Amino acid sequence: MNFFVSLTKEAVENYVKDKKIVSPPENLPAEFFHKKAGVFVTIEKNGQLRACIGTYLPTQKNIAKEIISTAIAVATEDYRFGPIEKDELPYLAYTVYILSEPEPIKNISELNPKKFGIIVKTQGFSQSSDVIFNPSPKAYQKTGLLLPGLEGINTAEKQVSMACQKAGIDQTAEKIFIYRFKAEKYGEK
Repeated sequence: MNFFVSLTKEAVENYVKDKKIVSPPENLPAEFFHKKAGVFVTIEKNGQLRACIGTYLPTQKNIAKEIISTAIAVATEDYRFGPIEKDELPYLAYTVYILSEPEPIKNISELNPKKFGIIVKTQGFSQSSDVIFNPSPKAYQKTGLLLPGLEGINTAEKQVSMACQKAGIDQTAEKIFIYRFKAEKYGEK
């Protein structure tokens, strides 16, 4: 098991069992302490999606803390499935995605759903002309994200459509902004 997955598993198990937030182990590679990145964590149970949550921009001071924070969130906050229970822990498999910084695209020909994940956003009521990840809650109304390499998503058009659907965006009535990112994938399989 690699460092990304083992830290995620440790964070989930400690939190689910004892409500304890682990500290990053000192034996992690230096990049865990010196780099910042968005992180997504997917948990499967018996080969089926159990939970998936993440951040497309870093929210913590380093990757180690981002993984721990995201691991706890995925175990407790995915409203689609409910919190993970102690009796489920032996049956879980973890996948961790380390995201590159999102970059805006001008045309969907710049997308490749096998290589890039995407973020679609609608512009909200902000007076600012800065449409790139303004943290103000009024900056965007809706946001959808899809990781790269998802089964069944083979074209840029399908990828955009699915991200819009996920966010509740009507592509025919709302202006969207599209960003792409790369993701390094680490899993147990």
